[in-house]
Amino acid sequence: MKPSGLNIVADENIPALERLFGHLGQIRKLPGRTIQNNDLQQADLLLVRSVTRVDQALLENTAVKFVGTATIGTDHIDTDWLARNNIGFSSAPGCNADAVAEYVISNLLLIAAEQGFRLTDKVVGIVGVGNVGRRLQQRLQKLGVKLLLNDPPRADAGEQGFTGLTPLLQQADIICLHTPLIKSGAHPSYHLLNDQNLKCIKPGAILLNAGRGPVIDNKALLSWHGERNDVTLLLDVWEDEPVVDRQLAQRVRIGTPHIAGYSLDGKIRGTWMLYRAFCLQQGITPDIELAECLASAGPEPEIQLDGSESLTDIVHAVYQPEADFKRFMASLVDAEAQPLAFDLLRKNYPVRREFVAAKLSGVTPSAELTEQLKAVGFSL
Repeated sequence: MKPSGLNIVADENIPALERLFGHLGQIRKLPGRTIQNNDLQQADLLLVRSVTRVDQALLENTAVKFVGTATIGTDHIDTDWLARNNIGFSSAPGCNADAVAEYVISNLLLIAAEQGFRLTDKVVGIVGVGNVGRRLQQRLQKLGVKLLLNDPPRADAGEQGFTGLTPLLQQADIICLHTPLIKSGAHPSYHLLNDQNLKCIKPGAILLNAGRGPVIDNKALLSWHGERNDVTLLLDVWEDEPVVDRQLAQRVRIGTPHIAGYSLDGKIRGTWMLYRAFCLQQGITPDIELAECLASAGPEPEIQLDGSESLTDIVHAVYQPEADFKRFMASLVDAEAQPLAFDLLRKNYPVRREFVAAKLSGVTPSAELTEQLKAVGFSL
């Protein structure tokens, strides 16, 4: 493939494209869900996010020689077909793992404040302890939260410290799902939570899914929650995205349009990872550093402390889930327009920075609060 003068087709929601790929060729931006085979006839390079299905139907008889997805997940990519056809591929594992962990922590602190409990008094079960689950595990452990972990592939590999799914559901006060979507093999995650094992969830629990929508059977969830509304639902992902089950959405305490990982930092990190992968495959020395891209990413949150703030106050000064929830619920009013509204919420998502980008000034936090802030990802 020619190292310059490339024809590049990219999802319009990928940031920093010009900074990282502009010098390599001409970039054509398209809505991710609308990219079709005829858009790629002359394309050398295809860059997508999670909403574009990349397979034989999309790529056959095109010029594409490299595909990159600026996301952790790869269930939307037919990697076997790419390999058989000598098409290079890279994903961006871990690019937005911190953002998802911070989304979860922000939501849990919100619910803790509403329901009057402390996270350290609860048992949190993490299902799927990969890039995201590990980041969440590390932060919650540093806060002193008791954890149960479920990850059958890692347990099969001989790693210790994991529990079965059923005992986790029975014992955890808070259940966080962070598995990839896997439909076959020894440990499929499709409908991992279903009409049988949803019954195992303990009374008054909190169920959060920021992984993949079909990991929970949404129809079963709706039916079960009709009888078990003692369970608080926090859903960022939905089984038939961009279509959302409006009845189910009416039952959640926080619902969002698959934006848990939508920090600007995470998205830019994903684009940069694809840039490095493409350069290395082509024998080009990558000479643009991630720090350069993040430095010009956008405004950093500035938080003036007066000594009265709690961890929850400071976390929500950077990211407040309630704002996303209100926009999401407003998008459900018109059923016919709802799928388009879902995508528009993602396309026009407000700039959200990660905790590490926040600048704290004013009164120095107490030693206890300082340790809490460091635990969840702030830089002090």
